[in-house]
Amino acid sequence: MSEILTAPLVVEFPFTRSLGPVQSAFLTGLRERVVLGVRTTDGRILVPPVEYDPYTADEIRELVEVGATGTVTTWAWNPAPRPRQPLTTPFAWVLVTLDGADTALLHALDAPGPDAVRTGMRVRVRWAAERTGAITDIACFEPYEGGEAGPATPHTGVFADPVTGITTPARLDYTYAPGRAQSRHLAALARHITVGERCPECRRVYVPPRGACPTCGVATGEQVEVGPRGTVTTYCVVNIKARNATIDVPYVYAHIALDGADLALHGRIAGIPCDEVRMGLRVEPVWTEDARHPDHYRPTGEPDAAYDTYKELL
Repeated sequence: MSEILTAPLVVEFPFTRSLGPVQSAFLTGLRERVVLGVRTTDGRILVPPVEYDPYTADEIRELVEVGATGTVTTWAWNPAPRPRQPLTTPFAWVLVTLDGADTALLHALDAPGPDAVRTGMRVRVRWAAERTGAITDIACFEPYEGGEAGPATPHTGVFADPVTGITTPARLDYTYAPGRAQSRHLAALARHITVGERCPECRRVYVPPRGACPTCGVATGEQVEVGPRGTVTTYCVVNIKARNATIDVPYVYAHIALDGADLALHGRIAGIPCDEVRMGLRVEPVWTEDARHPDHYRPTGEPDAAYDTYKELL
């Protein structure tokens, strides 16, 4: 049996958003070591603030300043911090109701161990040394022995050089194991061969294989070499360039039914103007040196396939 492959995989993208007047004031306030909430129509103070009342959906804009001290309402210990979490040493995730607020703020609590954390304990904000107008301007919370701050007080929300937008990186690191069927498929691609698997009942050949027939629900095991040529069943023209992409737009991405396969896979079409790509176009893979999958597909020069030969694979 071929080796089951595994590989580290990172999914990462920057999330960029503009800020309305409430969120702008909140994040700019953090930069200035001020915590702002917003007052709802029934008088409750929400921290972090939102722009619409969660119960009435009324627009709310009345900003108030709350204390930088508060009370832990619930918590969970994190013994093994992950990269980019607030602290590099074990810490507690806590919900803290700041003095003057009616809702809790989620953040990290720097504590020596889980025995030092309890619901109801008093904490205060530890401000970051360098602040830019982000939730990370609160470096964390730390234990506090003092009393409560006064009630929330009105605030204009006006600051010099307000923060109007943020870009937050989103990242997921994990190890991917494709399983036996796809491991065999990937190993074959490394030899510039495309292999699918046939269902023992309906006899369909699935590429790439998943280890089971999605129609019959039975395991697949018989390997079948397909292609290398195939037929474009449907396609789209890409006109927006993705960040860090090396391919110039416009380009065509298509579903391609390889000869002998009963499931279309997708790939890029090149070697032909975008406006000449069409359903039924016959194509073949183009491999680059040391590639583990085709770089793109190009026209073979054969006559177009008849619609009836691929209509079930759209």
